[in-house]
Amino acid sequence: MKKTTSTTQSTDALNLVSRCPRYQISPLCKLESEGIDIWLKDERTRFGLGSFKSLGSAYAVIRHIADSLQICPSLVNTDIFRHAATHMTFVCASAGNHGLGVAAASATFGAKARIHLASTVPESYSLRLQKLGATVLRSGANYEESMELAITDTESTGAILLADSSWNGYSDVPKLIMEGYTVIAEELRTQFESEGTWPTHVYLQAGVGSFAAALTTGIRENWQVQPHISIVEPVDAACLLTSASVGAISSVSGAASIMGMLDCKVPSQVAFEVLKNEANNFISISDAEARRAVEKLQRLGVATTPSGGAGFAAVLKEQKLLDAGRTDFNPLIIVTEADHHTSKSCV
Repeated sequence: MKKTTSTTQSTDALNLVSRCPRYQISPLCKLESEGIDIWLKDERTRFGLGSFKSLGSAYAVIRHIADSLQICPSLVNTDIFRHAATHMTFVCASAGNHGLGVAAASATFGAKARIHLASTVPESYSLRLQKLGATVLRSGANYEESMELAITDTESTGAILLADSSWNGYSDVPKLIMEGYTVIAEELRTQFESEGTWPTHVYLQAGVGSFAAALTTGIRENWQVQPHISIVEPVDAACLLTSASVGAISSVSGAASIMGMLDCKVPSQVAFEVLKNEANNFISISDAEARRAVEKLQRLGVATTPSGGAGFAAVLKEQKLLDAGRTDFNPLIIVTEADHHTSKSCV
């Protein structure tokens, strides 16, 4: 199915994020696995932070600064933009890549960042944040407590809360962060147009579903040739598959998965509303399947985590079901993070 492209959230997000000095388009390459060519979008070097999540953080920071000035995108990264940023402080709680993105984007434009960490978060992560110029506060015994203290911080200081999870009455920022992720879909659109070919299938890993919903939105809005979209989850955290099967948000229970970023038991309401209508199917994979996929990617020269390689695990699983010699299977996977990130941060 072909579509006519238009200006959408995806193109608007890319227009802003591409003005960040740290921005570079992430690579698109091909792997060969058991006779099948697989497109691979590599997010491991995004903004030098090792994860796609920095796109959402950067976009949210840029939008807040730009909106405060009511300026057009051409003024992003100018003196007036940076001057406004120096009067802003962005706050979040984090246990993974989101905090690094907030810290890096704030530093890039001259804003301040305060990151609340639970006592369980490794000191090595705190040091990375501090090297990016952020103020780090040890707040609470777990992520939930650090989030509560981050909210209290912004209420008492007037700083701006950039949480990447939503709750009743707080959805605007999480939606901005999801818009930032659509940059990947827009980059892919231009890359595939340049190649003159398109994938037949796209595999998107999901925790609460924000990343998968953002990419699905960008694909459905802007791609000329529409692929079959599969959402990939751990077997013991298949909250989107379960919710889709009953037609309503549902929580699940199960053992902890080695796919830490995807080990989320309740989906995002915003993400679910997109995926239940726009995704073609939902696939659950076991820890053993994720482990084998990571090992195979390593042999192919792509080092990532079980979360980062979950899409590849789903391709390997579906390969076994394909007819021998089938030629109409040209899948795309997205490797979402480098292998040195181990903290949980649902996507």
